[in-house]
Amino acid sequence: MDIVVIDNNNASDVVVLDSSTTEKLVKLLILLSHTKPMVLQLGSSLLIPCFRVEQFAPFLFFPDRPLQSSTGDWASAECPTNGLRSVINQPMSLTADSPVHSSSSDDFAAILDAELDSASDASRDPEEVEEKVEEIDDDGGYNSDNRRIKRRKVEVYEEMVESQSSKSQGEAPQNLGSSPKKNMCTHPGIIGGMCIRCGQTMDDESGVAFGYIHKNLRLGNDEIARLRDKDFKNLLRHKKLYLVLDLDHTLLNSTRFADITIEERYLEGQRDTLPDTLKSSLYRLDLMHMMTKLRPFVNIFLKEASSLFEMYIYTMGERAYALEMAKLLDPGGVYFHSRVIAQGDCTQKHQKGLDIVLGQESAVLILDDTEAVWGKHKENLILMERYHFFASSCRQFGFNCKSLSELRSDESETDGALATVLKILQQIHSLFFDPEHVDNLEHRDVRQVLKSVRKEILKGCKVVFTRVFPTNSQAEHQQIWKMAEQLGATCSTELDSHVTHVVSMDAGTDKSRWAIQEKKFLVHPRWIEASNYLWKKQPEENFPVSQSKE
Repeated sequence: MDIVVIDNNNASDVVVLDSSTTEKLVKLLILLSHTKPMVLQLGSSLLIPCFRVEQFAPFLFFPDRPLQSSTGDWASAECPTNGLRSVINQPMSLTADSPVHSSSSDDFAAILDAELDSASDASRDPEEVEEKVEEIDDDGGYNSDNRRIKRRKVEVYEEMVESQSSKSQGEAPQNLGSSPKKNMCTHPGIIGGMCIRCGQTMDDESGVAFGYIHKNLRLGNDEIARLRDKDFKNLLRHKKLYLVLDLDHTLLNSTRFADITIEERYLEGQRDTLPDTLKSSLYRLDLMHMMTKLRPFVNIFLKEASSLFEMYIYTMGERAYALEMAKLLDPGGVYFHSRVIAQGDCTQKHQKGLDIVLGQESAVLILDDTEAVWGKHKENLILMERYHFFASSCRQFGFNCKSLSELRSDESETDGALATVLKILQQIHSLFFDPEHVDNLEHRDVRQVLKSVRKEILKGCKVVFTRVFPTNSQAEHQQIWKMAEQLGATCSTELDSHVTHVVSMDAGTDKSRWAIQEKKFLVHPRWIEASNYLWKKQPEENFPVSQSKE
């Protein structure tokens, strides 16, 4: 049986709790014995208005009968019916809408757990409590992470309750010696048109929307900055950074049933008839009329990366699709939790931004196959080679070739894109947390570390381009030129004795012939691209330049 909680001052603020959470709430209300203000936490440091238990209790009821405590002295025998229509028509379910176990979006059930634990520990012998902590430590990293989250919930809860204490402990705050300015609410965020701290009606369009954390949640810039700063410091203590992951063509590839070619029909067969490599990575999603193939090595990649980073999914796809893909990638819900950002969460059309990621930009790395969507954050980006498993994916990007599925092939599990980039992420993480910088971590910038690692790839190379760029275009503004410079190469339009590589699409140009005559490397532009994707200078002989037929 669900329980409904209604704000006495605003009957439209309705929360439906499941039975398990209800039981915890009732226990906590009895335990607090009318003396401690209650809060509803919908995100890290985000509170619905506080109430004393005697104010709160009359508005706790089952939909079909009043709720009473075992002592019968704090629950109203008859429940007011004001706002009951709101309960029926506008339920806001924490079970459906609120994220679970996220450092930036903790749910009400978790805060109840923390409060019950802290209340119970207060009555225990200190040695018993210490033993309990040690037992958790012995269980390994996952439980250790849960302790970090729970500890943060309690710290945030106490901090926010303290800031509200003068307001909740009397009708005349001035008698407590607090100035009106100190007690003035800064309106850190709103849900459904109401300030999450004081309950004042607010403009729904103010602040930045964080719908992926909680439906209708908007946060002010000051609160966003505070949350980022606090979470960043907490993450640094656990030697972690942030990693934002694109879905399509980065971690997986999807196609509609209608787009499957004749040569791909074998994929529609029974699972036991598929090659072994596909049995654990190919998924038929009948309700979505599509098929999804996970990129080789993705499971190991996510497991290893999760120990170094707090990870987000960020896709330009619809939310329903994003959540379905998250289930395939993270069936246990241990990697992403609520941190799944979809197209509807973006603040700019056709653009992705870190403004809706609760992480400091100086500590965020991004994996994506499309550079253009990250216009403001290219310094955070690690560009991924696109994963084209299905034929429809190749056609989408104009490739007139057989897809991996049509060739009945796939990327290498050990030498593919994800295996390669994992090594780079581990290297960047190691450099960021270098013991030499341990006292200055908060001022470190992962973008500078990424830049320094990338510049080592083509360091010492001097490159001249010929027959690569459109006529009359400015060479230094072309993407391949910029990419070569980012990899550490020196780019030029003039030949001299220091040139090491001539990059061309035609072996018949004057500069190409000069390279051959002077025994310089003559390579196709794909040499630069391959070096970029594989994070290593590639063998020049693998990228020959042919004579133009013109």
